Amino acid sequence: MNPDFQTVDPASTLEVWAPRWLANGRAGFASMLEAIRSARLCIQLETYTCTDCSITRSFRDALVEACKRGVRVRVLVDAFGSLELEGSFWAPVVEAGGEFRWFNPVALKRIAYRNHRKLLVCDRHRAFIGGFNLAEEYDGDGVTSGWRDLGLELQGGIVSELADSFELMFQKAETRHSLWKKLRLANSETVTQGRQWKLLLNIPSFLRRTIKQTLVADLQSARSVRIMAAYFLPTWRIRHELLKLARSGTRVQLLLAGKSDVRLAQLAGRRLYDVFMKAGVEIWEYQPQVLHAKLVVIDDVVYAGSCNLDLRSLNFNYELMVRVEDSKLAAQARQMFDGDLAHAKRINSATWRHQRGLLTKLQERVSHFLLARLDPFVARWQLRLLR
Repeated sequence: MNPDFQTVDPASTLEVWAPRWLANGRAGFASMLEAIRSARLCIQLETYTCTDCSITRSFRDALVEACKRGVRVRVLVDAFGSLELEGSFWAPVVEAGGEFRWFNPVALKRIAYRNHRKLLVCDRHRAFIGGFNLAEEYDGDGVTSGWRDLGLELQGGIVSELADSFELMFQKAETRHSLWKKLRLANSETVTQGRQWKLLLNIPSFLRRTIKQTLVADLQSARSVRIMAAYFLPTWRIRHELLKLARSGTRVQLLLAGKSDVRLAQLAGRRLYDVFMKAGVEIWEYQPQVLHAKLVVIDDVVYAGSCNLDLRSLNFNYELMVRVEDSKLAAQARQMFDGDLAHAKRINSATWRHQRGLLTKLQERVSHFLLARLDPFVARWQLRLLR
């Protein structure tokens, strides 16, 4: 039995339900560090990107201190997402008694499949999810400094499920990807649910896509839709549902990146603006900082976690999203969304087509081809090889 499972009584957490928004990176990092410093039993930290910066060093130092208190500490980092990080960076944690693993060590034949999840679980009692990577650019309010991102702190029965999902990923982190069929068969893609929540875990697959299927089901009966997306290149089915809603008179608002860390993704997403605006979808672009948030609000249902609304996240990556049906949390999300719209510019459908030059339009077409056609082709090819 996993030692973590012996230290906390799951019944003590099942009745607790207190989700709390982490409105920006500064608030998120502060809460996460406080939870690490308060932990007494076990800490599970999982991220896609780590850089050697003051933020990540503060996490490392807090984890070292936790090890010295006798806390079981484990860290899981995607090898490609943190390609520039020295392998020795987490050595102080290991020397203090903690464990560290690279997820899917980089190899050409399996490079398409990455662990994009961001998760911190402390004592199987408190969990943190969202878009925050461990890097300096996330540290700020998202308006005057730092990228615009958000997270969610969770308690209750869902935390044990999140801890279990970390356990599975940690066990398989260094396994050759060709053997990961066992991982898929071991329920690494699941829909686990409680009274108000569903935990949605995606794995690389062109057949089973938990997050996409659940989202489509909610869209089919939506009365209002608000989406904040760092990278917008949804699957055909999600596009179809959004366009159908807008054409029927349902208000659909997209808040996308005016500034992006991935120019290729921004250009590919802009290739879709015309068709969405013609259907009646409102498109806004966030202006002050790079937008990195992942948020979907459909009526009183909220989606939060690591999954972008693009083909890579929905099909190729290991991703983690939580679906919460909670009117209070949804109202808070709508309030945050409206606050961000105050810092955004609405794209004018009448002038959008004419204000871009031929070169820009060509760049959009090429970017869309690369991400909507070539990237999926390579991913499918690699998936066949790995089976």
